Amino acid sequence: MGSRRLLRRAFAAAFTLLAAAALVPAASGTAAADSARTTGGSGPYDAGYTTTLRLPDHTIYRPVELPEDEPLPIVVWGNGACRADGTWFENILTEFASHGFLVIANGEPGGTGRTDSAMLTEAIDWAVVENSRLFSPYRGHIDTGSVAVMGQSCGGIEAYEVSDDRRVDTTVIWNSGMLSDLNNHHLARLHAPIAYFTGGPSDIAYENAIDDWGRLPAGLPAFMGHLDVGHFGTFAEPNGGEYGRVGTAWLKWRLKDDPAARAEFVGPDCGLCGTAWEVQQKNLS
Repeated sequence: MGSRRLLRRAFAAAFTLLAAAALVPAASGTAAADSARTTGGSGPYDAGYTTTLRLPDHTIYRPVELPEDEPLPIVVWGNGACRADGTWFENILTEFASHGFLVIANGEPGGTGRTDSAMLTEAIDWAVVENSRLFSPYRGHIDTGSVAVMGQSCGGIEAYEVSDDRRVDTTVIWNSGMLSDLNNHHLARLHAPIAYFTGGPSDIAYENAIDDWGRLPAGLPAFMGHLDVGHFGTFAEPNGGEYGRVGTAWLKWRLKDDPAARAEFVGPDCGLCGTAWEVQQKNLS
């Protein structure tokens, strides 16, 4: 028990210092409201980010041209260090959007300061309203019945804190875990499938994620993947690197019921099994 407390204290102390380092170069300036700036992605849609006065202090990643025949599931994102820069993880979030997701990150483009978990709920609320609001550019383009909450490091804690929202269909925790046993009630309230992706033993959140894994509610579908890339993962690589590929597959499975994506995670012969990923599964079918 003493060693675990020391690990948690060390994680808490290192959390802000490490996550404050530059991870993804921040974009300069602010995108024009409701007009997406093209930035790329490997998916079928050119994707970019934008802002809107109706949702201040957030950055919205979306296909530049909203598809007419494919409503976009909602993905909300909390940044590492709870940093209020919505373009800090631009590479991976653009990648998600290019595969047909509406991704809303805490913080404005290039922003400063800190965020909180309530901002994730605000993002979900905004998307639900926009899908039905008269004259909204998103009207009829959002799949409000498919919602994921995600976050890296401190942003993963934010994701935990809102995952009891009954609208949430999956939670994804990147390089994160509870910092204190006093917060384990958030684990008890999880109701939707969850995925953990860590950077392996050199990731300062590795032990915390493993501890959380052992405390998940009985019967909860869960996946854990460790890739030996450290706390900052592959976020800074083009399209988010391997994290971008695997995160997209999880979203396609859980929010779009894609059978090929499901095969990456389920069973002893899963796509990630027997690769550089160390894999654990619970209650997946």
